[in-house]
Amino acid sequence: MDPRHNALRRTLARDEPAFGVLDNTYSPAAVEVVGELGFDFVWIDLEHGGPSPWDADALADLLRAAELTDTELLVRIPEANPSMVRKALDAGVRNVFLSRVESAAEVRDALAAANFEYDGSPGRRGLAGPRSARYGLADDYVGTEDEEICLGVTVETVEAVENIDEILSVPELGFAFLGPNDFSVAYGSPGDVGDPEVQAAVETVHDAALARDVTLGGLTFGMDDVVEKVERDYQLLHVGSTLGALTKTFGDWHGRYDDAR
Repeated sequence: MDPRHNALRRTLARDEPAFGVLDNTYSPAAVEVVGELGFDFVWIDLEHGGPSPWDADALADLLRAAELTDTELLVRIPEANPSMVRKALDAGVRNVFLSRVESAAEVRDALAAANFEYDGSPGRRGLAGPRSARYGLADDYVGTEDEEICLGVTVETVEAVENIDEILSVPELGFAFLGPNDFSVAYGSPGDVGDPEVQAAVETVHDAALARDVTLGGLTFGMDDVVEKVERDYQLLHVGSTLGALTKTFGDWHGRYDDAR
């Protein structure tokens, strides 16, 4: 049985943009719908909600919906915990990103945990027959797995910006995803992503990522912003959320019903 290939990693390797939706309902049905619509990935955020990041059964159900519709899950775990990285990957996740990373050492430890071989040395990935190995049935699981995973970081703190050159220099880092909302908290202006310090931090990370040829990801706020970010060489782009779509659609409907009363 052939192992599953990581289409998102291949898209990014071709320097093409990838577009995805945050599913904050944590529903396999919602993941399936997003996949049917043709998006490249579905973001599952285990930092701010959803099932426990240790719940492999919940992840497996979401993964089955993604696999059915040829999309990829992009799973954010709440901390740079090597054991948590291994748990998510063994459940079958191929794309992981770490919350609140602040040092290169954290990133290197996580990447070592994600790989059988890392940076020319033995990695720290556990060898078993989990779901990622198709329960031991995948052909050449060990020989192909390291080429199929993609591990990135969220850059969202003052410390991460201060250490950005070292963080982005860690070998085999898959991407850096900008977190302007958390920057606004970190720089003392909660909710104000237009604050000058927040914008300066965003530009610092943007420029550093492009200079080091590290894939850059970020939030988008409308189609004009999507186009602008693609033109500025962002590749991994969040374009909305399932709950956001629900509240907008039904909010608009509710307003029309009020007008009809």
